Amino acid sequence: MTTKRNLRIVFMGTPDFAVATLKALLDHNYNIVGVITAPDKPAGRGRKLRASAVKEFAIEHNLNVLQPTNLKAENFVEELKALNANLQIVVAFRMLPEVVWKMPEFGTFNLHASLLPQYRGAAPIHWAIINGETETGVTTFFIDEKIDTGAIILSEKISIESNTTVGELHDELMILGSKLVIKTVKQIEQNEVTTSIQPKSKQLKTAYKLNKENCKINWNASLLHIYNKIRGLNPFPAAWCYLDNDDSEPMAIKLYDVEKLERKHNLSGGTIVVGENKLKVACSGGYILIKEIQLPGKRKMDVKSLLNGFRFSENAKLR
Repeated sequence: MTTKRNLRIVFMGTPDFAVATLKALLDHNYNIVGVITAPDKPAGRGRKLRASAVKEFAIEHNLNVLQPTNLKAENFVEELKALNANLQIVVAFRMLPEVVWKMPEFGTFNLHASLLPQYRGAAPIHWAIINGETETGVTTFFIDEKIDTGAIILSEKISIESNTTVGELHDELMILGSKLVIKTVKQIEQNEVTTSIQPKSKQLKTAYKLNKENCKINWNASLLHIYNKIRGLNPFPAAWCYLDNDDSEPMAIKLYDVEKLERKHNLSGGTIVVGENKLKVACSGGYILIKEIQLPGKRKMDVKSLLNGFRFSENAKLR
């Protein structure tokens, strides 16, 4: 009978996505000797310092928290060594220097929200939906010197419905991922890990970091492309475009809940059609029916509320 290893775990993570895994580790009575998370950041109108979701949860549960600004700094590396961890678990954190990931006896593994080697990078959940994938998943792998390239420990698939938003998929993968981490830790605890090298493929899809430019809607694209982009960015960071309305300055607006309507028409992409408390936008192959929208400086609102107090000109257009 295999003797269980006595694990001393350091957990590294920052957003809500990571909290579910940290909670699962505590629920399974694993010994968390330290939590590494991002430094507090200014947020909101008052620019007050705000702790990460992981820090808030860790403090609530009396865990030892470290918030290094430089992961290579000598004082941080010494603090980390002093924790005497033999396993490090990383969920939604930043790239680790070799001096950190090589430190523990049983290695450092990462939870990634895709089926590696596909969608390596910063935003795998968003890009899976933007690209119209019908399945994705979660993967645990041992960290090496490159980004998301290490030996795979375990993975699990999940299907993506045709109307799933990134917010919904995020929450599903968050729970699935926390369960996969527990399975992975149990294997490490029992010394029963088998890994597989990530397959080399020429058709790799990348999960590029999201920015203003790649979140902008191109109204000359196809109906399905636009629909997938909007739901793949809903609710965060949200797809956006410009609204040209009369002679006023163009407005940068954000779109959230939408439907796609396959219809034949002769309108140019971005043409707005208003009627019966509905707001449609023409594109190649049909219309995007907008249900939730946000104007600059305003809260997100449903279209019925918008149309009660906002007037679109005859030539109003999205671009």
